[in-house]
Amino acid sequence: MNGKVWLVGAGPGDPELLTLKAVKVLARAQVVLVDDLVNPAVLEHCPDARVIPVGKRGGCRSTPQAFIHRLMLRYTRQGKCVVRLKGGDPCIFGRGSEEVDWLAAHGIEAELVNGITAGLAGATGCGIPLTLRGIARGVTLVTAHTQDDSSLDWAALAKGGTTLVVYMGVAKLGEVRDSLLAGGMRADMPVAMIENASLPQQRECRSSLARMRQDAARFALKSPAILVIGEVAAAREALLAYSA
Repeated sequence: MNGKVWLVGAGPGDPELLTLKAVKVLARAQVVLVDDLVNPAVLEHCPDARVIPVGKRGGCRSTPQAFIHRLMLRYTRQGKCVVRLKGGDPCIFGRGSEEVDWLAAHGIEAELVNGITAGLAGATGCGIPLTLRGIARGVTLVTAHTQDDSSLDWAALAKGGTTLVVYMGVAKLGEVRDSLLAGGMRADMPVAMIENASLPQQRECRSSLARMRQDAARFALKSPAILVIGEVAAAREALLAYSA
């Protein structure tokens, strides 16, 4: 009898942001395939499981996706409960749906367990509401890194009027800035660059669209980091003005 795969979101880093469902699933796990950005403290919830690192990070040596597929297939065919443990949420730039589809095609049952995404946790930790009545009526999550190296429709994003949260953008700050400026976004649009979201070493750098590359260099911004671009990135001032 085949086992089952649980695709579990470990959240942005702070182990206290795990959901109760994630904790329960980890306690049942026999094999855990864990991504690089998962806090090791999360693994305390699966002390009896076999833990296999299968990290994927931009610019670093990564575990091939095909190999991860083979591991999931191997252990479920042994009847084991397998947890694919991902940073953030499995379905927000985490290939969760791709892995569910692949498993279904091979007759393996899979279930998704949501986790808090870094864009939300990082912004909240810096006092930034991603939506705010009268200021930001929506939020758009995008990645600056695409598998086929294609470009986003930055002009549409610049005119969208929502808070823009950019994942995996540290290496492409210049491209993001230039594309949004070319699309018509204001040069003085507030920007927050947030490194190590939700962790004790979280750092933030407040800037503007025009200056964010220079300020990031001065700040020595490093991955993993997210960019929050929009009026809410000046949230402390915005909240004061809105409540006055």
